[in-house]
This record gives sequence, structure tokens and C-alpha cells, in this order.
Amino acid sequence: MTDSPDTTTPRLTSLSHGGGCGCKIAPGVLTDLLKRAAPAPVWPQLMVGNDTADDAAVYRLNDQQALIATTDFFMPIVDDPYDFGRIAATNALSDVYAMGGTPIMALALVGMPINVLPHDVIAEILRGGEDACAEAGIPVAGGHSIDSVEPIYGLAAMGIAHPDRIRRNADARPGDLLVLGKPLGVGVLSAALKRGVLDDAGYRAMIDATTRLNRPGPALAALPGVHAMTDVTGFGLLGHALELARGAKLTVRLRHDDLPWLPGVEALAAEGVVTGASGRNWAAYGDGVELGAGIDQPARDLLTDPQTSGGLLVSCAPQALGEVLEAFHAGGFAEAAVIGETRAGEARVEVA
Repeated sequence: MTDSPDTTTPRLTSLSHGGGCGCKIAPGVLTDLLKRAAPAPVWPQLMVGNDTADDAAVYRLNDQQALIATTDFFMPIVDDPYDFGRIAATNALSDVYAMGGTPIMALALVGMPINVLPHDVIAEILRGGEDACAEAGIPVAGGHSIDSVEPIYGLAAMGIAHPDRIRRNADARPGDLLVLGKPLGVGVLSAALKRGVLDDAGYRAMIDATTRLNRPGPALAALPGVHAMTDVTGFGLLGHALELARGAKLTVRLRHDDLPWLPGVEALAAEGVVTGASGRNWAAYGDGVELGAGIDQPARDLLTDPQTSGGLLVSCAPQALGEVLEAFHAGGFAEAAVIGETRAGEARVEVA
């Protein structure tokens, strides 16, 4: 773990009431807010809007190109400013990859307590974001900044894809297999960091997971057997699996024993080291989930654990599984694992 630059500089996480994707508005509250909005007009070129809670908006430019646009920003999940910038940028770009697109440009979204944080700390946050974008092969071409009470950083990201290769979260088919690209447990590790009980190995595992770009997205979208994709972020595995189930109007069945975990998170969850977002997530969508008899409270907390810069969740035909795993492995995601399947039935998630 890295410490604050000096003893007079406050820890970044001490300045925020939540961190990473765990500071998202709870899904139930967000659903209520969106219901109050006026019905959106029909735009013929808008391929993906907000009707299925997908990862990004998609606008068809012509028969060969579709523009993918998304934005994501949050408060610090770690105290190291450079790592915070990298994590936030990687997380924002993930939504482009989750649609099957290739990022082309980003704009920075910056809110900082300008009289509280030293300017060199803020500059390190920006540098981290720029370096993540450089790794993705795109520029940070501008942005907007404000003086805010809490530190906030993220991106508005744009990408491009062929219209036929856009992969929504609502197009899963009965009989598909579900493959998850990254191990789970980022929220638990971030809670441990904030409590001062995360060791160096745990911190390194968290940084490795949250700064790894989900670049296999376009290669996965090019496979005819890949029917749907999303990424697992603030609503946890159960929340994003339920969005997939509701969008496709089918049942998602997850196998708990096959879920990949970051090192140490199961032990930490058993000790009660979890984020408040886990409980808020369950309260918002638990009525759409059926848990098996062996799923205890710590296991449930992990299933609803908010992921920051989480993995791609792919719904594919069984015969495409080999190609899907090959695409993940070629992109550096050796932990990619089959975690469940879909079947015809009520739009819900079952965990066995």
C-alpha cells in the first residue's frame, strides 16, 4: 500500500462518504427517479438508450459505424492519487468495451476540494487517468472541472463499433453459458483498506484487478456465438445478472462454487468487512433473486458486493465457449470462468 504524500495531506478516502462504484445511487432509488422522468421520444438512430439499464448509449452513424458514449465518475476508492486516477479511467472505459466497442477518445470529469488537497496530488490523479487512457490507445482530449467538497474523478468516454457487433445486456438466449472475466471482491478489499486491515498483497490484487482494461470486449463481440455482454460494477454480480435476466426475459442461474474471488475476500466478508452498498443493493433487488440454502450472510454480501472496474459478463452459446475463453486468455484474463447459465423462465436470478 502507498501512503499519503505527507502527514499534512488528508487521505483521499477520508474525504469521501463512499468510494468507487460503491457510491452509486442505490438501484431502487435510481429506478424510482427514472420512473419520474418524462417518456423519452423515439430516436430512430439510437440503438441503445436507458430502457434496459445497459452500459452505454449507442447511436448509429451509418451502416458501418455506431458511436458508443458513456460517462462514469466516483469518489476515491484508494488513497494513492495515481492509482485512483487509473482505476477511475479504467472503470469508465470498461463500458465501451462491454458494448463491444473500441474506445477512441475521452474527456475528464474533475471535481476537487481545491483548498484541501495539494495541487500535486490532484495532478497525480489526472496523470493516472491519462496513463490508463494512453494504455487504451486514446487521448484525454479535454474535460470539465469544478471545486467540490469531495474529490471526484472520471471520464466521458466515446468508442466506435460496427452496428452488427454491438452487444447489449438484453440479448441473452435460453441455454447460454455465462462467463465472467475478472474475480470478484473489490468492494470488500476497498472496505478493508478504509479500515486499515488490508495487507500489501491484498492491495496489489485490488489494483491489478481494477486497472486491467477489459480489452477483450471487441474480440468477444466479433464472435457470432456471443449474444450479450455487460460488465459487473456497482450493483454487484447479482444486480447486473438480474439486469441481464430482466432485459432478456429469462432466468439466470449462477453456481456459487464456480465463482472466482480475489485473494482473501471470503475470509474478510466472514469477519464482517463489507461495504454498506452490499446491503443497499440487496434491499433494492433481493426480491428478484432466489438464494440456495447454503448461501449465508457473508456469501450474500459478496454476491451483492459493488465492483469497481469489474469484469465482463458474457452470455454465449455453449458451442462458442472455447472461442470465448480463448479471447479472454489472449487478453490476459486467465481467471475467466464459467459461472452459470440461462434458461427460459421468470426474469430472475437463482444461486445454487
